[in-house]
Amino acid sequence: MNLAEVAKTRCGKEIKDCTNEELYYSLLEMTKGMAKDKVSSEGKKKLYYISAEFLIGKLLSNNLINLGIYEDVKKVLEENGKSLTEIEEVEPEPSLGNGGLGRLAACFLDSIATLGLNGDGVGLNYHYGLFKQVFNNNLQSETPNPWMEKESWLTKTDVVYPISFGGFNLTSRMYDIDVIGYDNRTTKLHLFDVETVDESMVKDDNINFDKEDIKRNLTLFLYPDDSDDAGRILRVYQQYFMVSSGARLILDEAAARGCNLHDLADYATIQINDTHPTMVIPELIRLLMERGIGMDEAISIVSKTCAYTNHTILAEALEKWPMHYLEKAVPQLLPIIYELHNRIAAKYEDKSVAIIDDEKRVHMAHIDIHYGYSVNGVAYLHTEILKNSELNNFYKLYPEKFNNKTNGITFRRWLLHCNPSLAKLIEELIGPGFKKDAMELEKLASFANDEGVLDRLLGVKTEAKAELKNYLKHTQGIELNENSIFDIQVKRLHEYKRQQMNALYVIQKYFEIKEGKKPSTPITVLFGAKAAPAYVIAKDIIHLILCLQQLIDNDPEVSPYLKVVMVENYNVTLAEKLIPAADIHEQISLASKEASGTSNMKFMLNGAVALGTMDGANVEIADLVGEDNIYIFGESSDAVIDHYAKSDYVSRDFYEKDEDIKRAVDFIVSEEILKFGQRENLQRLHDELINKDWFMTLLDLKSYKEQKEKALKDYEDRRTWAKKMLVNISKAGFFSSDRTIQQYNDEVWKLK
Repeated sequence: MNLAEVAKTRCGKEIKDCTNEELYYSLLEMTKGMAKDKVSSEGKKKLYYISAEFLIGKLLSNNLINLGIYEDVKKVLEENGKSLTEIEEVEPEPSLGNGGLGRLAACFLDSIATLGLNGDGVGLNYHYGLFKQVFNNNLQSETPNPWMEKESWLTKTDVVYPISFGGFNLTSRMYDIDVIGYDNRTTKLHLFDVETVDESMVKDDNINFDKEDIKRNLTLFLYPDDSDDAGRILRVYQQYFMVSSGARLILDEAAARGCNLHDLADYATIQINDTHPTMVIPELIRLLMERGIGMDEAISIVSKTCAYTNHTILAEALEKWPMHYLEKAVPQLLPIIYELHNRIAAKYEDKSVAIIDDEKRVHMAHIDIHYGYSVNGVAYLHTEILKNSELNNFYKLYPEKFNNKTNGITFRRWLLHCNPSLAKLIEELIGPGFKKDAMELEKLASFANDEGVLDRLLGVKTEAKAELKNYLKHTQGIELNENSIFDIQVKRLHEYKRQQMNALYVIQKYFEIKEGKKPSTPITVLFGAKAAPAYVIAKDIIHLILCLQQLIDNDPEVSPYLKVVMVENYNVTLAEKLIPAADIHEQISLASKEASGTSNMKFMLNGAVALGTMDGANVEIADLVGEDNIYIFGESSDAVIDHYAKSDYVSRDFYEKDEDIKRAVDFIVSEEILKFGQRENLQRLHDELINKDWFMTLLDLKSYKEQKEKALKDYEDRRTWAKKMLVNISKAGFFSSDRTIQQYNDEVWKLK
């Protein structure tokens, strides 16, 4: 099957006469056909990776690369006067995830297929995803983000299941997306949907809808607004719908492979990605009992089948559902949950490990830990913190269950696809082996003093910066100076990730320029982030950044030297443009709060240098690249944990004792900023920093500024900076998701 034949059959035209839309759908048909030929389900035991998010991004080019036909297709299109890049623009980005959790899940599916493992993903088919971010009056607003089309990567299947809720029943239907491994097999992402869903409930300009009409709203949005009970209970309905559908699929597939249910753990392993899929444990127990297995044995079977990945150190992010939510939504699970709770209560007096607490809340992570066979963190530091403090009470009970699996990324998308010029240079220097074995990037170290190679590396970066400039001008009307330093912070907007600290630095830099201290090279500070609709302070931080953007753009004294940009609707497509263009990337979360991070790995792979705290995977990055090739600042995780334990951090002390800090914080509510912003939002953020500052922004601000200034100064020595870039790329191999998945398989899943 080739593109010319498909285009002729579909459109009755030669390639040169087809529109970009016609060519996109022709490529879609061709690629799906080729993916089908690589489907296999080898091995007795199968992995089911259940996750609320799969942020898969646009799939066309990634699939062409993994099928090994990208260059051929590109060449054929060019010969016919067509551009693959322009055709890619036709493709909508699937709205199936939000941040690192979903992007990680997507990378893992890619690696599972690439390593030829027998495993599929299980999730929900959200019609609008999280939301499309729109900026109005320097404020974030949320609008629907539709992505489904009549013809797409989604394939409707004949698999349907009856799902019961309190007082009503729904039918789930499974849709599949092919996940094509690099030079290997095709696996599936199974997405469950309900055919009674009604997109007309949502108006074009906002994401408000009747949260109580479950039959019509169940799969509309990822993480529905949880600022009220109706939104929170809707999340429970969603989670149960996902795991009940998934559990039935798992039992059916295992039975088809010869499982008698008593030996389920020999046929299936379930990886619970964060706490959203936790109800798969009581639901599987319930379904096994329905099929004639006694409760004791059902619990034992499920405890040997399920494994749990913890993705957070933040206590508030570990889901705790009030019992009355479960009584309303999933009453059939209550007898199982009470039984699971009672068994733990009878065994352990320590109430901190109870499944149901004194406030009648069900702790989902506690179910996972007690009734799963593996508990893993996602970076060395994160796992150590879980073992030694946050989950220490559980670690004492089950030391054998705890293990670390440092996150990884798929190099096919985050290098071959998004930075082909860099990939080409690397292949020229060390050969193509790194595409399958990322550790081969180590060979680049031998070029650390090769001035010709270093200059070419700088040239690749300049090209990526020019490409980002053109892309943002075309898509968002933003003007960038590609000869400035690109300092980029992209991730979810959360106080612990401390975008507010970066904004305070911008204010301080603004003062310096106004006072005549102008940087040798202009600086462009780029942000990309969505704030959850109900997360007020996060939205206030976005407001401040957008106000600063406007203030500086309108100041002819400052704008030649400093620019602030917040890109609108940050997603995978934008990440693929931003990450190759970065000179400095910001990983500035409060030490001990970021589980891992994965953007740090993507930036590193693309030759950016990190400015960060010793948090999450930054610890391992620093260990690999050495102190000369990363800029570390701030309090240690131990010191931060100690501050929380003693409650001795008082942000007002820093505000009152440091004139520079006070001046920067007060500027948030100055007349200059208020000219572009809303007093209510800015005042609230100002007061939060002085009176609370839960994530210790002011504690680290001075140290942050010092290291940032050092990085900006070091950038001026271009060859030395290029060497830092090369070292980062050469040490990125450890962070391949292929390595992570191989470790999961060797130590947790044990698939043949």
